[in-house]
Amino acid sequence: MRIVKDILARILALWAMLTFILTFLVIFIPSMIAWLIPDPKGQDYFIKVARLWMHIWLRLVGCPFAIKGKEHFKKGDTYIVTCNHNSLLDVPLSSPFIPGPNKTIAKSSFAKVPLFGFFYMKGALLVNRKSELSRRQSFEKMKAILRSHIHMCIYPEGTRNRTNEPLKKFHDGAFRLAVETNKAIIPSVIFNTKKVLPATKPFWFWPGKIEIHFLPPIEVNGQTTEQLREKVFAVMSEYYSSHSN
Repeated sequence: MRIVKDILARILALWAMLTFILTFLVIFIPSMIAWLIPDPKGQDYFIKVARLWMHIWLRLVGCPFAIKGKEHFKKGDTYIVTCNHNSLLDVPLSSPFIPGPNKTIAKSSFAKVPLFGFFYMKGALLVNRKSELSRRQSFEKMKAILRSHIHMCIYPEGTRNRTNEPLKKFHDGAFRLAVETNKAIIPSVIFNTKKVLPATKPFWFWPGKIEIHFLPPIEVNGQTTEQLREKVFAVMSEYYSSHSN
């Protein structure tokens, strides 16, 4: 039975990849119009196109989704959104469904993919993780993005969580950014993407419901980077553990 499921999961992975490419080609030109519109309106338009794309694609691959806690985003405020990271499916569920214009931070290698690279560069702040200069520059760019009234979506675990723990240890970046800009953090917890598209199984896809829950904002209020990191980690870890099924 397990062998049958693995074979079927690889057929479904092929379907997911093909539909991803085909639907991307449909939205590519409309999404590129965002480059011509000044931010933050340009980024807001881009996110709306991405959201429409994901509404279509996630349904095509049998992944109904739920978005909870959008009311925590106060109109006119800009936030740092921290998400747990279990799967490549996390980005299509997080950035497109964050209310308002936003960018994520991502590794620069994906920008080399034909056509998709232009889309990727619009949706993300690219960083070369092997370059200390690139990392320093990306931090200043994130500050500029926040100043332009665009949310920053950050995965503080850094890479996908391949462990059995709810969360991996957090890096300091998102929390140092919050302290230096005095922007509140909205912790966000993603569920079930690990079951649908696991990081430990190559070319494997199994449809299922996925969710992202936006939690109440956590203000800096004089906390240090370390204190803020530990607080957000505790909130996200407890929420993930108590709401997982």
